[in-house]
Amino acid sequence: MSDVCQDTAGEGMKSSWPELVGKRGEEAKDIIDRENTKVKAEIISEDAIVLAVVVCERVYVRVNDCGIVTQTPFVG
Repeated sequence: MSDVCQDTAGEGMKSSWPELVGKRGEEAKDIIDRENTKVKAEIISEDAIVLAVVVCERVYVRVNDCGIVTQTPFVG
């Protein structure tokens, strides 16, 4: 996604957070919002169906029923 979202995931901006898999969703959201101020993290269910539309100001944080991040969050 960083090729498409240059303004929010370009040079000097973090665009993915693989280290957050296994952390609590709220903690992951706070870290993402702090590390890239040009995006807004949104917590959603790991089973949520979303449209395949790139939104460069968004990062989905997919969590399981226990609120644990199950997939690498990324810009787009």
